[in-house]
Amino acid sequence: MSAPSIALLYPGDRPMRDRADPAESRFGALFEAFASAGVKAVPAVYNDAFADEVEQQLHDCQLVLAWCNPIEGGRRRDLLDAMLRRVADTGVVVSAHPDAIQKLGTKDVLFETRDLPFGSDVCRVENLKQLEEELPERLLRGARVLKQYRGHSGIGVWRVELMEGATRRLRARHAQRGSEEEVLELGALLAKLAPYFEVASGGHMIDQAWQPRMVEGMIRAYLVEDSVAGFGHQSVNALYPGMPGGPAPAPGPRLYYAADLPQFQDLRQRLEAEWVELLRARVGLAREQLPLLWDCDFMLGERSVGGPGRYVLCEINVSSVSPFPPSAITPLVSAVQRRLSEI
Repeated sequence: MSAPSIALLYPGDRPMRDRADPAESRFGALFEAFASAGVKAVPAVYNDAFADEVEQQLHDCQLVLAWCNPIEGGRRRDLLDAMLRRVADTGVVVSAHPDAIQKLGTKDVLFETRDLPFGSDVCRVENLKQLEEELPERLLRGARVLKQYRGHSGIGVWRVELMEGATRRLRARHAQRGSEEEVLELGALLAKLAPYFEVASGGHMIDQAWQPRMVEGMIRAYLVEDSVAGFGHQSVNALYPGMPGGPAPAPGPRLYYAADLPQFQDLRQRLEAEWVELLRARVGLAREQLPLLWDCDFMLGERSVGGPGRYVLCEINVSSVSPFPPSAITPLVSAVQRRLSEI
């Protein structure tokens, strides 16, 4: 039997790995599409407990598509990233490569691109002392969103604003699901944020101005390399201002659309004609280093009288882009085939 051309790596436990059943994963339709295109794809169920075994499996492939959150089951992906780098060093194509994740998939990208057309008022906060000294002044201009260096699902993302008529009393809400809005003194907020400044958590935070139109929903543009392959749209309610002590409203469903959805063609045109290139150049990635599948989340920026609508970058997802719209499958398979032909 011939060796598989590609492996789809995603987290799981020992029984999942032993079964190696594509239908058990979130990627059944993708496995089927690869099979229809004549590309042999196999599951590579990953866990730190059997990382060596997965590494040996990947050495027998030509290309690896990896899906694993920055924090998976309470564990960071340090061991996985080191392993993927070793595999890539042997000539196996790894997407997304950990180096691409470092340049695109952390909140630092918001600071690096703050002056680009999709950028916003963003500061990098190096330590708690800097946050204590600078945050109160920024809050006088409006609410801020503090984001840990690398995370997902709202973990380590906080909306903070001054209480009306106060100078150091704050309303704060963590975006992690189930969190409740709190009223805090600045010192109490600093204590809650202290873990994000630890070296293991990146050692710093990103401070972005709150975008009032976020209540109108988040637009997710899915890309295969430098081309838009679909869209998602969702009401993201985790940071909605609410009643103190009350939970955030439940998020609305994410609705998926093909790349030709009329209402987002202006965003598609900006991404494909200019923004991806600006982003790639700013963070220092060659085109061939772009992930095979990634996405950019945009909020709607403040309206300007007579001017075009603005899109403000919220984050870029590279580590684990799933689920994704069905329209992304065909271009992803084609892109993988092109990469395989170049090996």
